[in-house]
Amino acid sequence: MQQIINFIIRNKNFLLFLLLFFVSIVFTIQSHSYHKSKFINSANFLSGGIYNSVNNISDYFNLKTQNQLLSEENNRLRALLFNSNINIDSTFTDTLSFGKSYKFYTANIIKNSYSLTDNILLINRGKKDSIKQDFGVITTQGIVGIIDKSSTRYSTVISILNTTSSISAGLKRTIHFGSLEWDGKDPQIIQLIDVPINANVKEGDTIVTSGQSSIFPKGIPIGTVLDFKNDIAENFYEINVKLFNDMTNLEHVYVIENMHREEINNLLNE
Repeated sequence: MQQIINFIIRNKNFLLFLLLFFVSIVFTIQSHSYHKSKFINSANFLSGGIYNSVNNISDYFNLKTQNQLLSEENNRLRALLFNSNINIDSTFTDTLSFGKSYKFYTANIIKNSYSLTDNILLINRGKKDSIKQDFGVITTQGIVGIIDKSSTRYSTVISILNTTSSISAGLKRTIHFGSLEWDGKDPQIIQLIDVPINANVKEGDTIVTSGQSSIFPKGIPIGTVLDFKNDIAENFYEINVKLFNDMTNLEHVYVIENMHREEINNLLNE
């Protein structure tokens, strides 16, 4: 203890300089939007590189599970193609057009958060990969969240397990829809609210994206109805939805770009 005190006394001027230098940097970042933006991008680059290295190690030990998921997805795609009589070109790219309205980009999650109330994920794709704010993120099992910010090589995703998230979703077998939100409790159960009381809701019903936004196409799977009740005014249902995705074990994802999103938003904002 005495040695630590002696060290501080001997180097008090230098330590004071470091403290004042750090304080000045903090004030500069907070008071200037340009410096703040540069700091956020640099922080994303540094933390992204660290998480990417850790993720590469964990990927190696999870190859068997991921290969099984890829095999299942290939089987579903093969059945879809054979049943739709579509002629498929032999050339494959990293992006796939869907109905000429959506593009899909592959990405890996290198930091997954699910134990907080406002969870954020980090993926290894950014502006150089054409990833932008408000792009949707899904897996082969269901939705994951929405892109929040992007740096050159990385992007943050607002998880559906985030109390600030609100996504339009509804019953697959009807046209009734509401808002998908999370109460911050169970990472496997999410809430669908504001579903009209005249909707014929049943336990086990499949919940999908409604297509009522410019982010997700209609029909992306979310989960199944676990149970439901009326709200206080008894005008709407409050539905607990069991997620298809295991949000505690995510790795490979797809980022969705609505190629008409800007046109739609401009029209709605006029």
